[in-house]
Amino acid sequence: MSPAQVVAVGAVTDRPLDLAAHEAAVADRRAGAVVSFQGVVRDHDHGRVVTLLEYEGHPTAEVVLREVAAEIAADPEVYAVAVSHRIGPLEIGDVALVAAVSTAHRAAGFAACARLVDEVKARLPIWKRQVFADGTEEWVNCP
Repeated sequence: MSPAQVVAVGAVTDRPLDLAAHEAAVADRRAGAVVSFQGVVRDHDHGRVVTLLEYEGHPTAEVVLREVAAEIAADPEVYAVAVSHRIGPLEIGDVALVAAVSTAHRAAGFAACARLVDEVKARLPIWKRQVFADGTEEWVNCP
C-alpha cells in the first residue's frame, strides 16, 4: 500500500468551507469509505442562547493543522486526509470545521475522521468568542 496523501489541508481561512470539495479531495479508487465531518455553529451552549461565534487564529494555526493531518495520514489504513478550519465571525448554521478521510473500510474511516477532529479541536491554536443573547460573551477552546 502506498502512503496516504495529505490533500486540501492546512486551510485556516475566513472563507466559507466546502464539504463536497473536501470529500472530492480525498477520493481514491482504492477507498471503500470516505468519511467526513462538519462542525456547525449551533444556537446554544450550556443552556445559554448563542447569537454568533468569532474564531481568531494564532499565526501558527495552519502549521499545526498540517501537522495533525500528517499524523492521521501516517496511519497505514488511511489513503487521504483533508481538513480546514474557518476563522472570523460566523453565524448560526455556518460551518466552522470540515474534515474528510478515505480508507478501504468504514470502521477505519470513522475512527480516522474522529481522531482527526479530536486532535484538531485539542491542538489547534484558535480562540472562539461566543456572543450570547443576553449581550455577554466569553472566549473558549484554545489549547
